[in-house]
Amino acid sequence: MHAQGRHSPDRCVVGVRTVWRTVGDGEFFCPGCGGDRNYHRRTGRRRLVAFGVPLLPRGPVGPVVECTACRGRFAPDVLDHPTTTRFSAMLRDAVHTVALAVLAAGGTEARTVRRAAVGAVRAAGFADCSEEQLVTLIEALAADTGRLPGRYGGNGTVSGPSGSAGRDGFDPCGTALAIELHEALEPLAPHLAPAGRESILLQGARIALADGPYRPAEREVLATVGRALLICPEDTDRLLAAARMPS
Repeated sequence: MHAQGRHSPDRCVVGVRTVWRTVGDGEFFCPGCGGDRNYHRRTGRRRLVAFGVPLLPRGPVGPVVECTACRGRFAPDVLDHPTTTRFSAMLRDAVHTVALAVLAAGGTEARTVRRAAVGAVRAAGFADCSEEQLVTLIEALAADTGRLPGRYGGNGTVSGPSGSAGRDGFDPCGTALAIELHEALEPLAPHLAPAGRESILLQGARIALADGPYRPAEREVLATVGRALLICPEDTDRLLAAARMPS
């Protein structure tokens, strides 16, 4: 009996094939692997294929981001998420900037304040931070243009000119300092859970409270921190009030 329903394998080789081309590469946080991986940025063109022979073009595909480890393909906006290494650096800089801003607003005279700031900065990853380094940065901030001077280098040293200490003639809540806070915190905020954003604000609050109740300038700085972290004013007030309560 003749088998009418049988087909040779070649009769089934008809479909659409995508030919990919790599147009860039780099490192990213792969949502498939759950960690930092290398990627290829790729574009492609689809073609109708019959019996292994490419025929009609079917249009472009992509671009996509392809993980070199798991081969998963993702939309290009996956590159908006910082790598683990970059995220850690952003978090360190955020805590460091908040600590400096609060010190600039409240002064560095009280040792309890200096120690609280040093503890927060060290816990964030700057293990070599010292009271002297923070005071030097505050002096430079007051003496310079209002911009926070150089970040810590890899060996824990600090760059930037030194100047006289004190708050006379220096507006800690001025435009320049607010810009520094927004530059350090706004890129980080979307990648933090609400608890993470609140934690940064509370660290600044604890520094401010280390020598007593909030000063008006400290509250202004902390309000700026809350805005930069995308925390609504009501929640900022709630958190600042909670920080005053004994733990």
